[in-house]
Amino acid sequence: MRQAYITESGHDAEQGGRSGSRVRAAFGRWRRDPGIWRRGMVLAAFSVLVGLLMIFHAQIPNRVGNLGSLTETFLPWLGLLVPVLLVLALLRRSATALIALLVPVVVWLNLFGGLVTDKSEDTGEGGLTVATHNVNADNSDPEGTARQVAESGAEVVALEELTADAVPAYEKALASAYPHHSVVGTVGLWSKYPMSGTGAVDIRLGWERAMRSTVATPSGDVAVYVAHLPSVRVKMNSGFTASQRDESADALGAAIARDEVPRVVLLGDLNGTMNDRSLNAVTAQMRSTQGAAGDGFGFSWPASFPMARIDQIMVKGVEPVSSWTLPRTASDHLPIAARVTF
Repeated sequence: MRQAYITESGHDAEQGGRSGSRVRAAFGRWRRDPGIWRRGMVLAAFSVLVGLLMIFHAQIPNRVGNLGSLTETFLPWLGLLVPVLLVLALLRRSATALIALLVPVVVWLNLFGGLVTDKSEDTGEGGLTVATHNVNADNSDPEGTARQVAESGAEVVALEELTADAVPAYEKALASAYPHHSVVGTVGLWSKYPMSGTGAVDIRLGWERAMRSTVATPSGDVAVYVAHLPSVRVKMNSGFTASQRDESADALGAAIARDEVPRVVLLGDLNGTMNDRSLNAVTAQMRSTQGAAGDGFGFSWPASFPMARIDQIMVKGVEPVSSWTLPRTASDHLPIAARVTF
């Protein structure tokens, strides 16, 4: 048995030695190759271009098809070009391309590196847990969807894209856990704590897709906004059609800025990400719970393969301590939740 062990170990060592020799030989050929600095100039230029695109994304004009907002919606995904460029640089045996690749790597880490770590600091003591979900007007299981969101333990729940036919089902499923609720147009708010001053918020649509209510929590009053901004589309002839959403975002931001309650929580489907400059009227005055206390990017749409976080929980006057996505329901969006402290 001892002899077999020694023989096997020796074989492994020999194999490792051969692998190391091959690696050293490969690097040796690279060092002796005078073309490693001349090859791959196009790859190097493309790497630098990707990095500059991420650095100066705010300078991409929106005048033509809202191209800037479209780029910012999917900005984190530009990082997928890095491994592709790395493989191409290795295959091309280009030192220039490899060094240039540092540009998009450093920029991406600077922009999004903080999102890939778990920043939650929730001790489970005090505070307020909130959740929001675009339930989808075509939801085939409204009661099941409502129960799933309620299982998050949230004291306050916002639902968007409610239809008149489905509202009774949501009300029935949530009645026992949430004694206070109100539905305004296609959005609704359910709370374990008393609500007052509830009403629609004008976001310049001509119909009601936003509301506000003051929730009296044990730690004090909180102004809770629920909003579903207009949908956006990508069309070949007109680009990223987001003008109506942008106007609604401006109106929503103005309403929040006027609010006299110092603690504000915004729940809803904003049809845009925190990177999208067109939502500045809102994002400039509020914090994203995912960015401040989340674990990962928290993408919420589409539920089958989440690519963007267009559903948001944003706050001001309170401190986010954790943020997370909830399991998939019968909707095409994932529900999200967050916990905040005062």
